Amino acid sequence: MKKIFVLDTNVLLHDVKAIEAFEDNDVVIPIVVIEELDNFKTDADDRGKNARIVSRTLDSYRTKGRLSEGVPTESGGTLRIEMEKERVLPPSFVFNKSDNGILNIAYFLKKNEETHKINNKKPVIIVTKDTNLRLKAEAIGVEAQDYTTDKINYSELYTGVTELEIDAPAIDAFYKNKAMPLPEGNFYPNEFIILKANDGSKKSAVGRVGNNGEAIIKLLPPQEPTAWGIKPLNKEQRFAMELLLDDTLDIVTLVGAAGTGKTLITLATGLQRTLDEQKYRRLVVCRSVVPVGKDIGFLPGTKEEKLEVWMGAIYDNMAFLADRKNPDDGEEKAKYILDSGKVEIASITHIRGRSLPQQYMIVDDAQNLTPHEMKTILTRAGEGTKVVVTGDPYQIDTPYLDAESNGLTYLVDRLKGQKSHGHITFTKTERSRLADIASKLL
Repeated sequence: MKKIFVLDTNVLLHDVKAIEAFEDNDVVIPIVVIEELDNFKTDADDRGKNARIVSRTLDSYRTKGRLSEGVPTESGGTLRIEMEKERVLPPSFVFNKSDNGILNIAYFLKKNEETHKINNKKPVIIVTKDTNLRLKAEAIGVEAQDYTTDKINYSELYTGVTELEIDAPAIDAFYKNKAMPLPEGNFYPNEFIILKANDGSKKSAVGRVGNNGEAIIKLLPPQEPTAWGIKPLNKEQRFAMELLLDDTLDIVTLVGAAGTGKTLITLATGLQRTLDEQKYRRLVVCRSVVPVGKDIGFLPGTKEEKLEVWMGAIYDNMAFLADRKNPDDGEEKAKYILDSGKVEIASITHIRGRSLPQQYMIVDDAQNLTPHEMKTILTRAGEGTKVVVTGDPYQIDTPYLDAESNGLTYLVDRLKGQKSHGHITFTKTERSRLADIASKLL
């Protein structure tokens, strides 16, 4: 049965291609959504950019006919812009709110469909990322749902590590041969395998699935990897550094709570590969500029001075790496590194439109990016560039994203199985005892 989907503005801003995501069903854009897009189109941020893209997309549909009457979509459905013909909501609803305008049109369409024959009526569904609008729709009997096209199941997110119980002699053979055939099961290239004996003994080994996905290879060399004097403090950090130092991988994703060391080891590895080994021309560190709590507004100064407020975590880690014994000297050394031109710190906004070949690129706090924004950033990577994407899905500061719909977890889910991708999920906090308690209990 075909359905009528009424789209909220936040859905179109979240995914500029959302109109084509509803197959052969009817897609309705309320006129208040067009007004909101018009208000956002002059914004200089990603929201403004997406609003302009959606407006141009809607304008292109005008070549197919009148949008007020409905035009065919490429997915086999229809698209139309719906005016507010009459107010059918209860008097308690205030009509100076755009959400209520969307709700009124959906409620009108529902009542109109119910006047048709039972076999012909189409269910009317509001699609919105606004929780309160879904609650209000539920209250008046209109079905509402989140936009789930790009959502993943976070509880089943790929972790990059699997434990496997095998016979003790097989572990001995693995140490001797430095490899073993991949057993039956659902394994991915570059996934780490912790082998444990199934006879109750403490025999164990650690390996990694090869790029071809056919064998488990023992980690070599036996000593732990290091970068700028930083050594891994747990097995997850070691696995991450193995991936970060592997030149065969184009992209590495690291997911973990605050204080697990994601940013520190990523930055240390980037400095090692760029400044010491000169494998890459430049280290580029970028992150989304999203305030936590109330926004502090416009900031004075140059671009670098403005970014210093938002990039504090990056500067702190660089100062720590530059001189771990004397923080004051570390800040001076970090400033010298930045002034050398080999390290660039930028916001996500400044990355768009650029081409970055032969560079080590770190995308920090990626949980605040939409899947579309993540795609935009990754397409900036040129030949020979390695990209490391880090973040914590439980520290999202944007209103319409969650652990299952942000660009970071979407990226991990979509890239698993690719030969040039490696991933690790961190679970142990190493920043401090207080940070560990806070991440677990608060």
